[in-house]
Amino acid sequence: MDRHRTLDRHRTFPGFWPTERPAWWGDAVVSVGLIVILYIGARLAFGAPAVIRGRGISLSPVALPYYALLSLGRMTAAYALSLAFTLVYGYKAAFDRRARRVLLPLLDVLQSVPILSFLPVVLLSLTAVLPQSVAVELAAIILIFTSQVWNLTFAWYQSLRTVPHELREAGRIFQLRGALRLTTIELPFAAIALIWNSMMSWAGGWFFLMAAEIFTVGQRDFRLPGLGAYLSEAAAAGDARAIAFGIATLIVVIVALDQLAWRPLLAWADRFKVELVESTDPPRSWFYDALLASRLFALFRARGHHALQWIDDRTRNGEPPLTDGTQWTVSQRIRQLLWLSAAIGLAYGSVRAAIMLLGVPLSDWEEIGVGTAATLLRVTGALAIALAWTIPLGVAIGLNSRLARWCQPLAQIAASVPATALFPVLLLAVLRVAGGMNIAAIVLMLMGTQWYLLFNVIAGATAIPQDLKYTTALLGMGRVDRWRTLLLPSLFPYLVTGAITSTGGAWNASIVAEYSTFGGRTVRTTGLGALISHATAEGAYPQLLAATLTMILIVTLFNRLVWRRLYRLAEERYRME
Repeated sequence: MDRHRTLDRHRTFPGFWPTERPAWWGDAVVSVGLIVILYIGARLAFGAPAVIRGRGISLSPVALPYYALLSLGRMTAAYALSLAFTLVYGYKAAFDRRARRVLLPLLDVLQSVPILSFLPVVLLSLTAVLPQSVAVELAAIILIFTSQVWNLTFAWYQSLRTVPHELREAGRIFQLRGALRLTTIELPFAAIALIWNSMMSWAGGWFFLMAAEIFTVGQRDFRLPGLGAYLSEAAAAGDARAIAFGIATLIVVIVALDQLAWRPLLAWADRFKVELVESTDPPRSWFYDALLASRLFALFRARGHHALQWIDDRTRNGEPPLTDGTQWTVSQRIRQLLWLSAAIGLAYGSVRAAIMLLGVPLSDWEEIGVGTAATLLRVTGALAIALAWTIPLGVAIGLNSRLARWCQPLAQIAASVPATALFPVLLLAVLRVAGGMNIAAIVLMLMGTQWYLLFNVIAGATAIPQDLKYTTALLGMGRVDRWRTLLLPSLFPYLVTGAITSTGGAWNASIVAEYSTFGGRTVRTTGLGALISHATAEGAYPQLLAATLTMILIVTLFNRLVWRRLYRLAEERYRME
């Protein structure tokens, strides 16, 4: 990317708007399928036990190490599922054009499903068919998974779509196919973005841990021993000492993960930057240096090299068998029967869901419309505030490794502290001010979503090649020209990824930002999130389904009309090559 080419791209940005025809039929199929799934979950919820008593949670500091270990296990299981889903789903969406017409709308819809309105359906439907202990554990992992996976998948998809053409061409020349191409070109190119988004995924998981480990629906009390349940119980009891101990334990776990996992991974991934000149001050990690000096780790590395060599032999020599497309096989007939069965199931479920929605009074639909407009304004305001401070700070951290060493763990801690534990304190401070609940709602949205932007901006700034930085210095560019011709074009794909996950997260956060219960008191403001929370607390499943589908529709339309086009703009105009 030279200066004139980048400058030309920047100048043509206002007049360039991708016009690829959107696959609206894919949105329709996905939306109908989700409506059916939500309807089935709601129907199963009616079969759940009417009264469920949760486990007792000890507020003794002695229990914190055990609780932290349990929460860490759930987080690890959810992250493993998230990473596996990301690699498979993102790869299919990036390279299979036919599948992309369904997979991208599905990703938009899934990312827009409100986590806390999704949890009651999952919990109650699982308790109707599984033992309670198994159902609650599984539901907690699923909820944490949904808070971790979407930004990872979007980052992986964005990286795959923006791999430089020269790297693709080199892969074809060396006959790199399948798993070898994945491990040699695609994963290395995406490594920095995946690592920073993994940090954000873990922070998002910690953020929603309280909701995942302790949840109440009417007379049904679901809770699991863990750090999130400890903080939730301490907040409900107003025990400031227990809250302090819980947050201190959470900070210790986050710092340990930063030193033993994320910092070594960033130091290792620095070798994969697409640049001709090495950085003068690369990321460093004492634990990574210790691993490199370890003989045991060298043995594991050798085994991994042999495994990659085995994959190399298979992918180079193995060619897919050719089949006659005119012949009908048994597998094709079975596939057709499955598709027919799925179509019949979707049709039946759609009719039943429509019947449930027809039972929602007109006054409720009017309230949903007003609430949607109010929440949209708050989400837009939160996004504007987040962009104003995350871009300059993220660039400063990404371009200065010394600053990154100090700010990286601080950002993880700030992003991970469950805002719901601090929200009652914030409410007490602002409720006396005019419009206090609106201010508090925007602040809580920011606390849960601004970090998606910050971590993606840091990843984008970190990935800028050193030779381009030297070029701007040699050309004597001023600060404005440097931002216009290098920094903003380089950051653009990462900004789109951060913005799409941030807005989705803001809509999700509206559920706890617009409706809060503490100290036996419930406070709320006009908004779609408040309607979803109220319907959940009252067990009003038709209203819950209507409000949830409205939120999904709004987020999906916004993704389709704005963010998806900006993704294509990033692929076509701001590819790093």
